Amino acid sequence: MPAMKANSVITLALTGASGMPYAIRLLQQLLGSGRQVYLLYSQAAQVVARQEMGWNLPARPADTEAFLTEEFGAEPGQLQVFGREEWFAPVASGSNPADAMVVCPCTMGTLAAIANGLSDNLIERAADVMLKENRPLILVPREMPYSALHLENMLKLARMGATIMPPNPGFYHHPSHIEDLIDFVVARILDHLQIEHSLMPRWGDQPA
Repeated sequence: MPAMKANSVITLALTGASGMPYAIRLLQQLLGSGRQVYLLYSQAAQVVARQEMGWNLPARPADTEAFLTEEFGAEPGQLQVFGREEWFAPVASGSNPADAMVVCPCTMGTLAAIANGLSDNLIERAADVMLKENRPLILVPREMPYSALHLENMLKLARMGATIMPPNPGFYHHPSHIEDLIDFVVARILDHLQIEHSLMPRWGDQPA
């Protein structure tokens, strides 16, 4: 599978499911790879970021943009953060879509809204654009167990071309720290984005 072009643009959306460490590690890797990132997040994601990571994501997108740019040493303008009602953002239109989009973590409410084309906020609209423009859309739903409705919505989206990637880490790489489990999931996301990484050994590359 060819690597995604170096100047590709990735939309990353954070919603209010558990699993914020996956999202923040993914953001770090995307910025470190030199990709431009459009970041969207819900109010519930702010709550989860505070609960799981002790991070107070500012309500104002400009403040979050400045904070994360400094936190990860990104280039000026490499990270752009948009509010949930910012309808003039590039991601809101098929005339200027990102190359791919990841919703991580993805709530079941967001997944259901995307599956049914609701587009009531910028996250849902950006995902709708990905589907209609046949661009890669990866959803990382963190929930258990799945209800029949959850499974039906995921199947519906899979048939539309979305990739459903629950954050289920493997153990064949002999993880010794929680970061190893996080990196396993982030590595799989990066693989599907066709972005090179060295987060962990690949199957067959390490001793049995």
